[in-house]
Amino acid sequence: MKYAHLIKLTVFSYESENSKIILGALLRFFPFNLEDNKVTLKRSIASGFNERKIGIFEIILTKNSLIDQFLRNLLSNLDEKQQNQILQQAESRLDKNIDFFLRFDKDSWINEKRLVLTDSGKCYHIRISIAAFPKKRDVALNVIKAIFPEKLKNKVSVITDSS
Repeated sequence: MKYAHLIKLTVFSYESENSKIILGALLRFFPFNLEDNKVTLKRSIASGFNERKIGIFEIILTKNSLIDQFLRNLLSNLDEKQQNQILQQAESRLDKNIDFFLRFDKDSWINEKRLVLTDSGKCYHIRISIAAFPKKRDVALNVIKAIFPEKLKNKVSVITDSS
C-alpha cells in the first residue's frame, strides 16, 4: 500500500546551537544512507529576529521504498502512547491539502534519542503528503490509521474457561 507521495523533514539550527549535532540527529530519522539513495540534504540560511542567522536543514523523500523504510523507522522509535496520541490528534494534524504534520522535540531526540511529540517550534518538523485516492479527508484519515495502527493491548478481552 502506498502511504505517502512525499515526506519532508525540516529542522532549524540557531546561532547558539551546534548545527553538526542537529544535523546528526536529523540523519537518525533515516534507516538508509541519503547519498547512496540519491536523496538531497538541502541547507539554507535565513535571517531571524535581530538579523540572527538561522540554518535550515531540509530533506525530501519521494521514492516509495524510501518512504516505507522511513515510516517503519519512525514507528519503531515511537512508543504505544505516542502512536495513540498521533491517532487521537489525526484530525487536527491533517490540513486541507491532505498533508499530515508531526513535530518532535529537538532536545529529546538529540540528547535522549527519544521522539516526543511537541507543539513547540524547537523541533524536527515532518510533513507527510498522504496518498489518498480519491483525495478526500476521510480517505486520508484511513491511510493515517494504516500508518499508525491502534494497539490491541488494551482492547483484547480475556476469555476464561469457567468449567
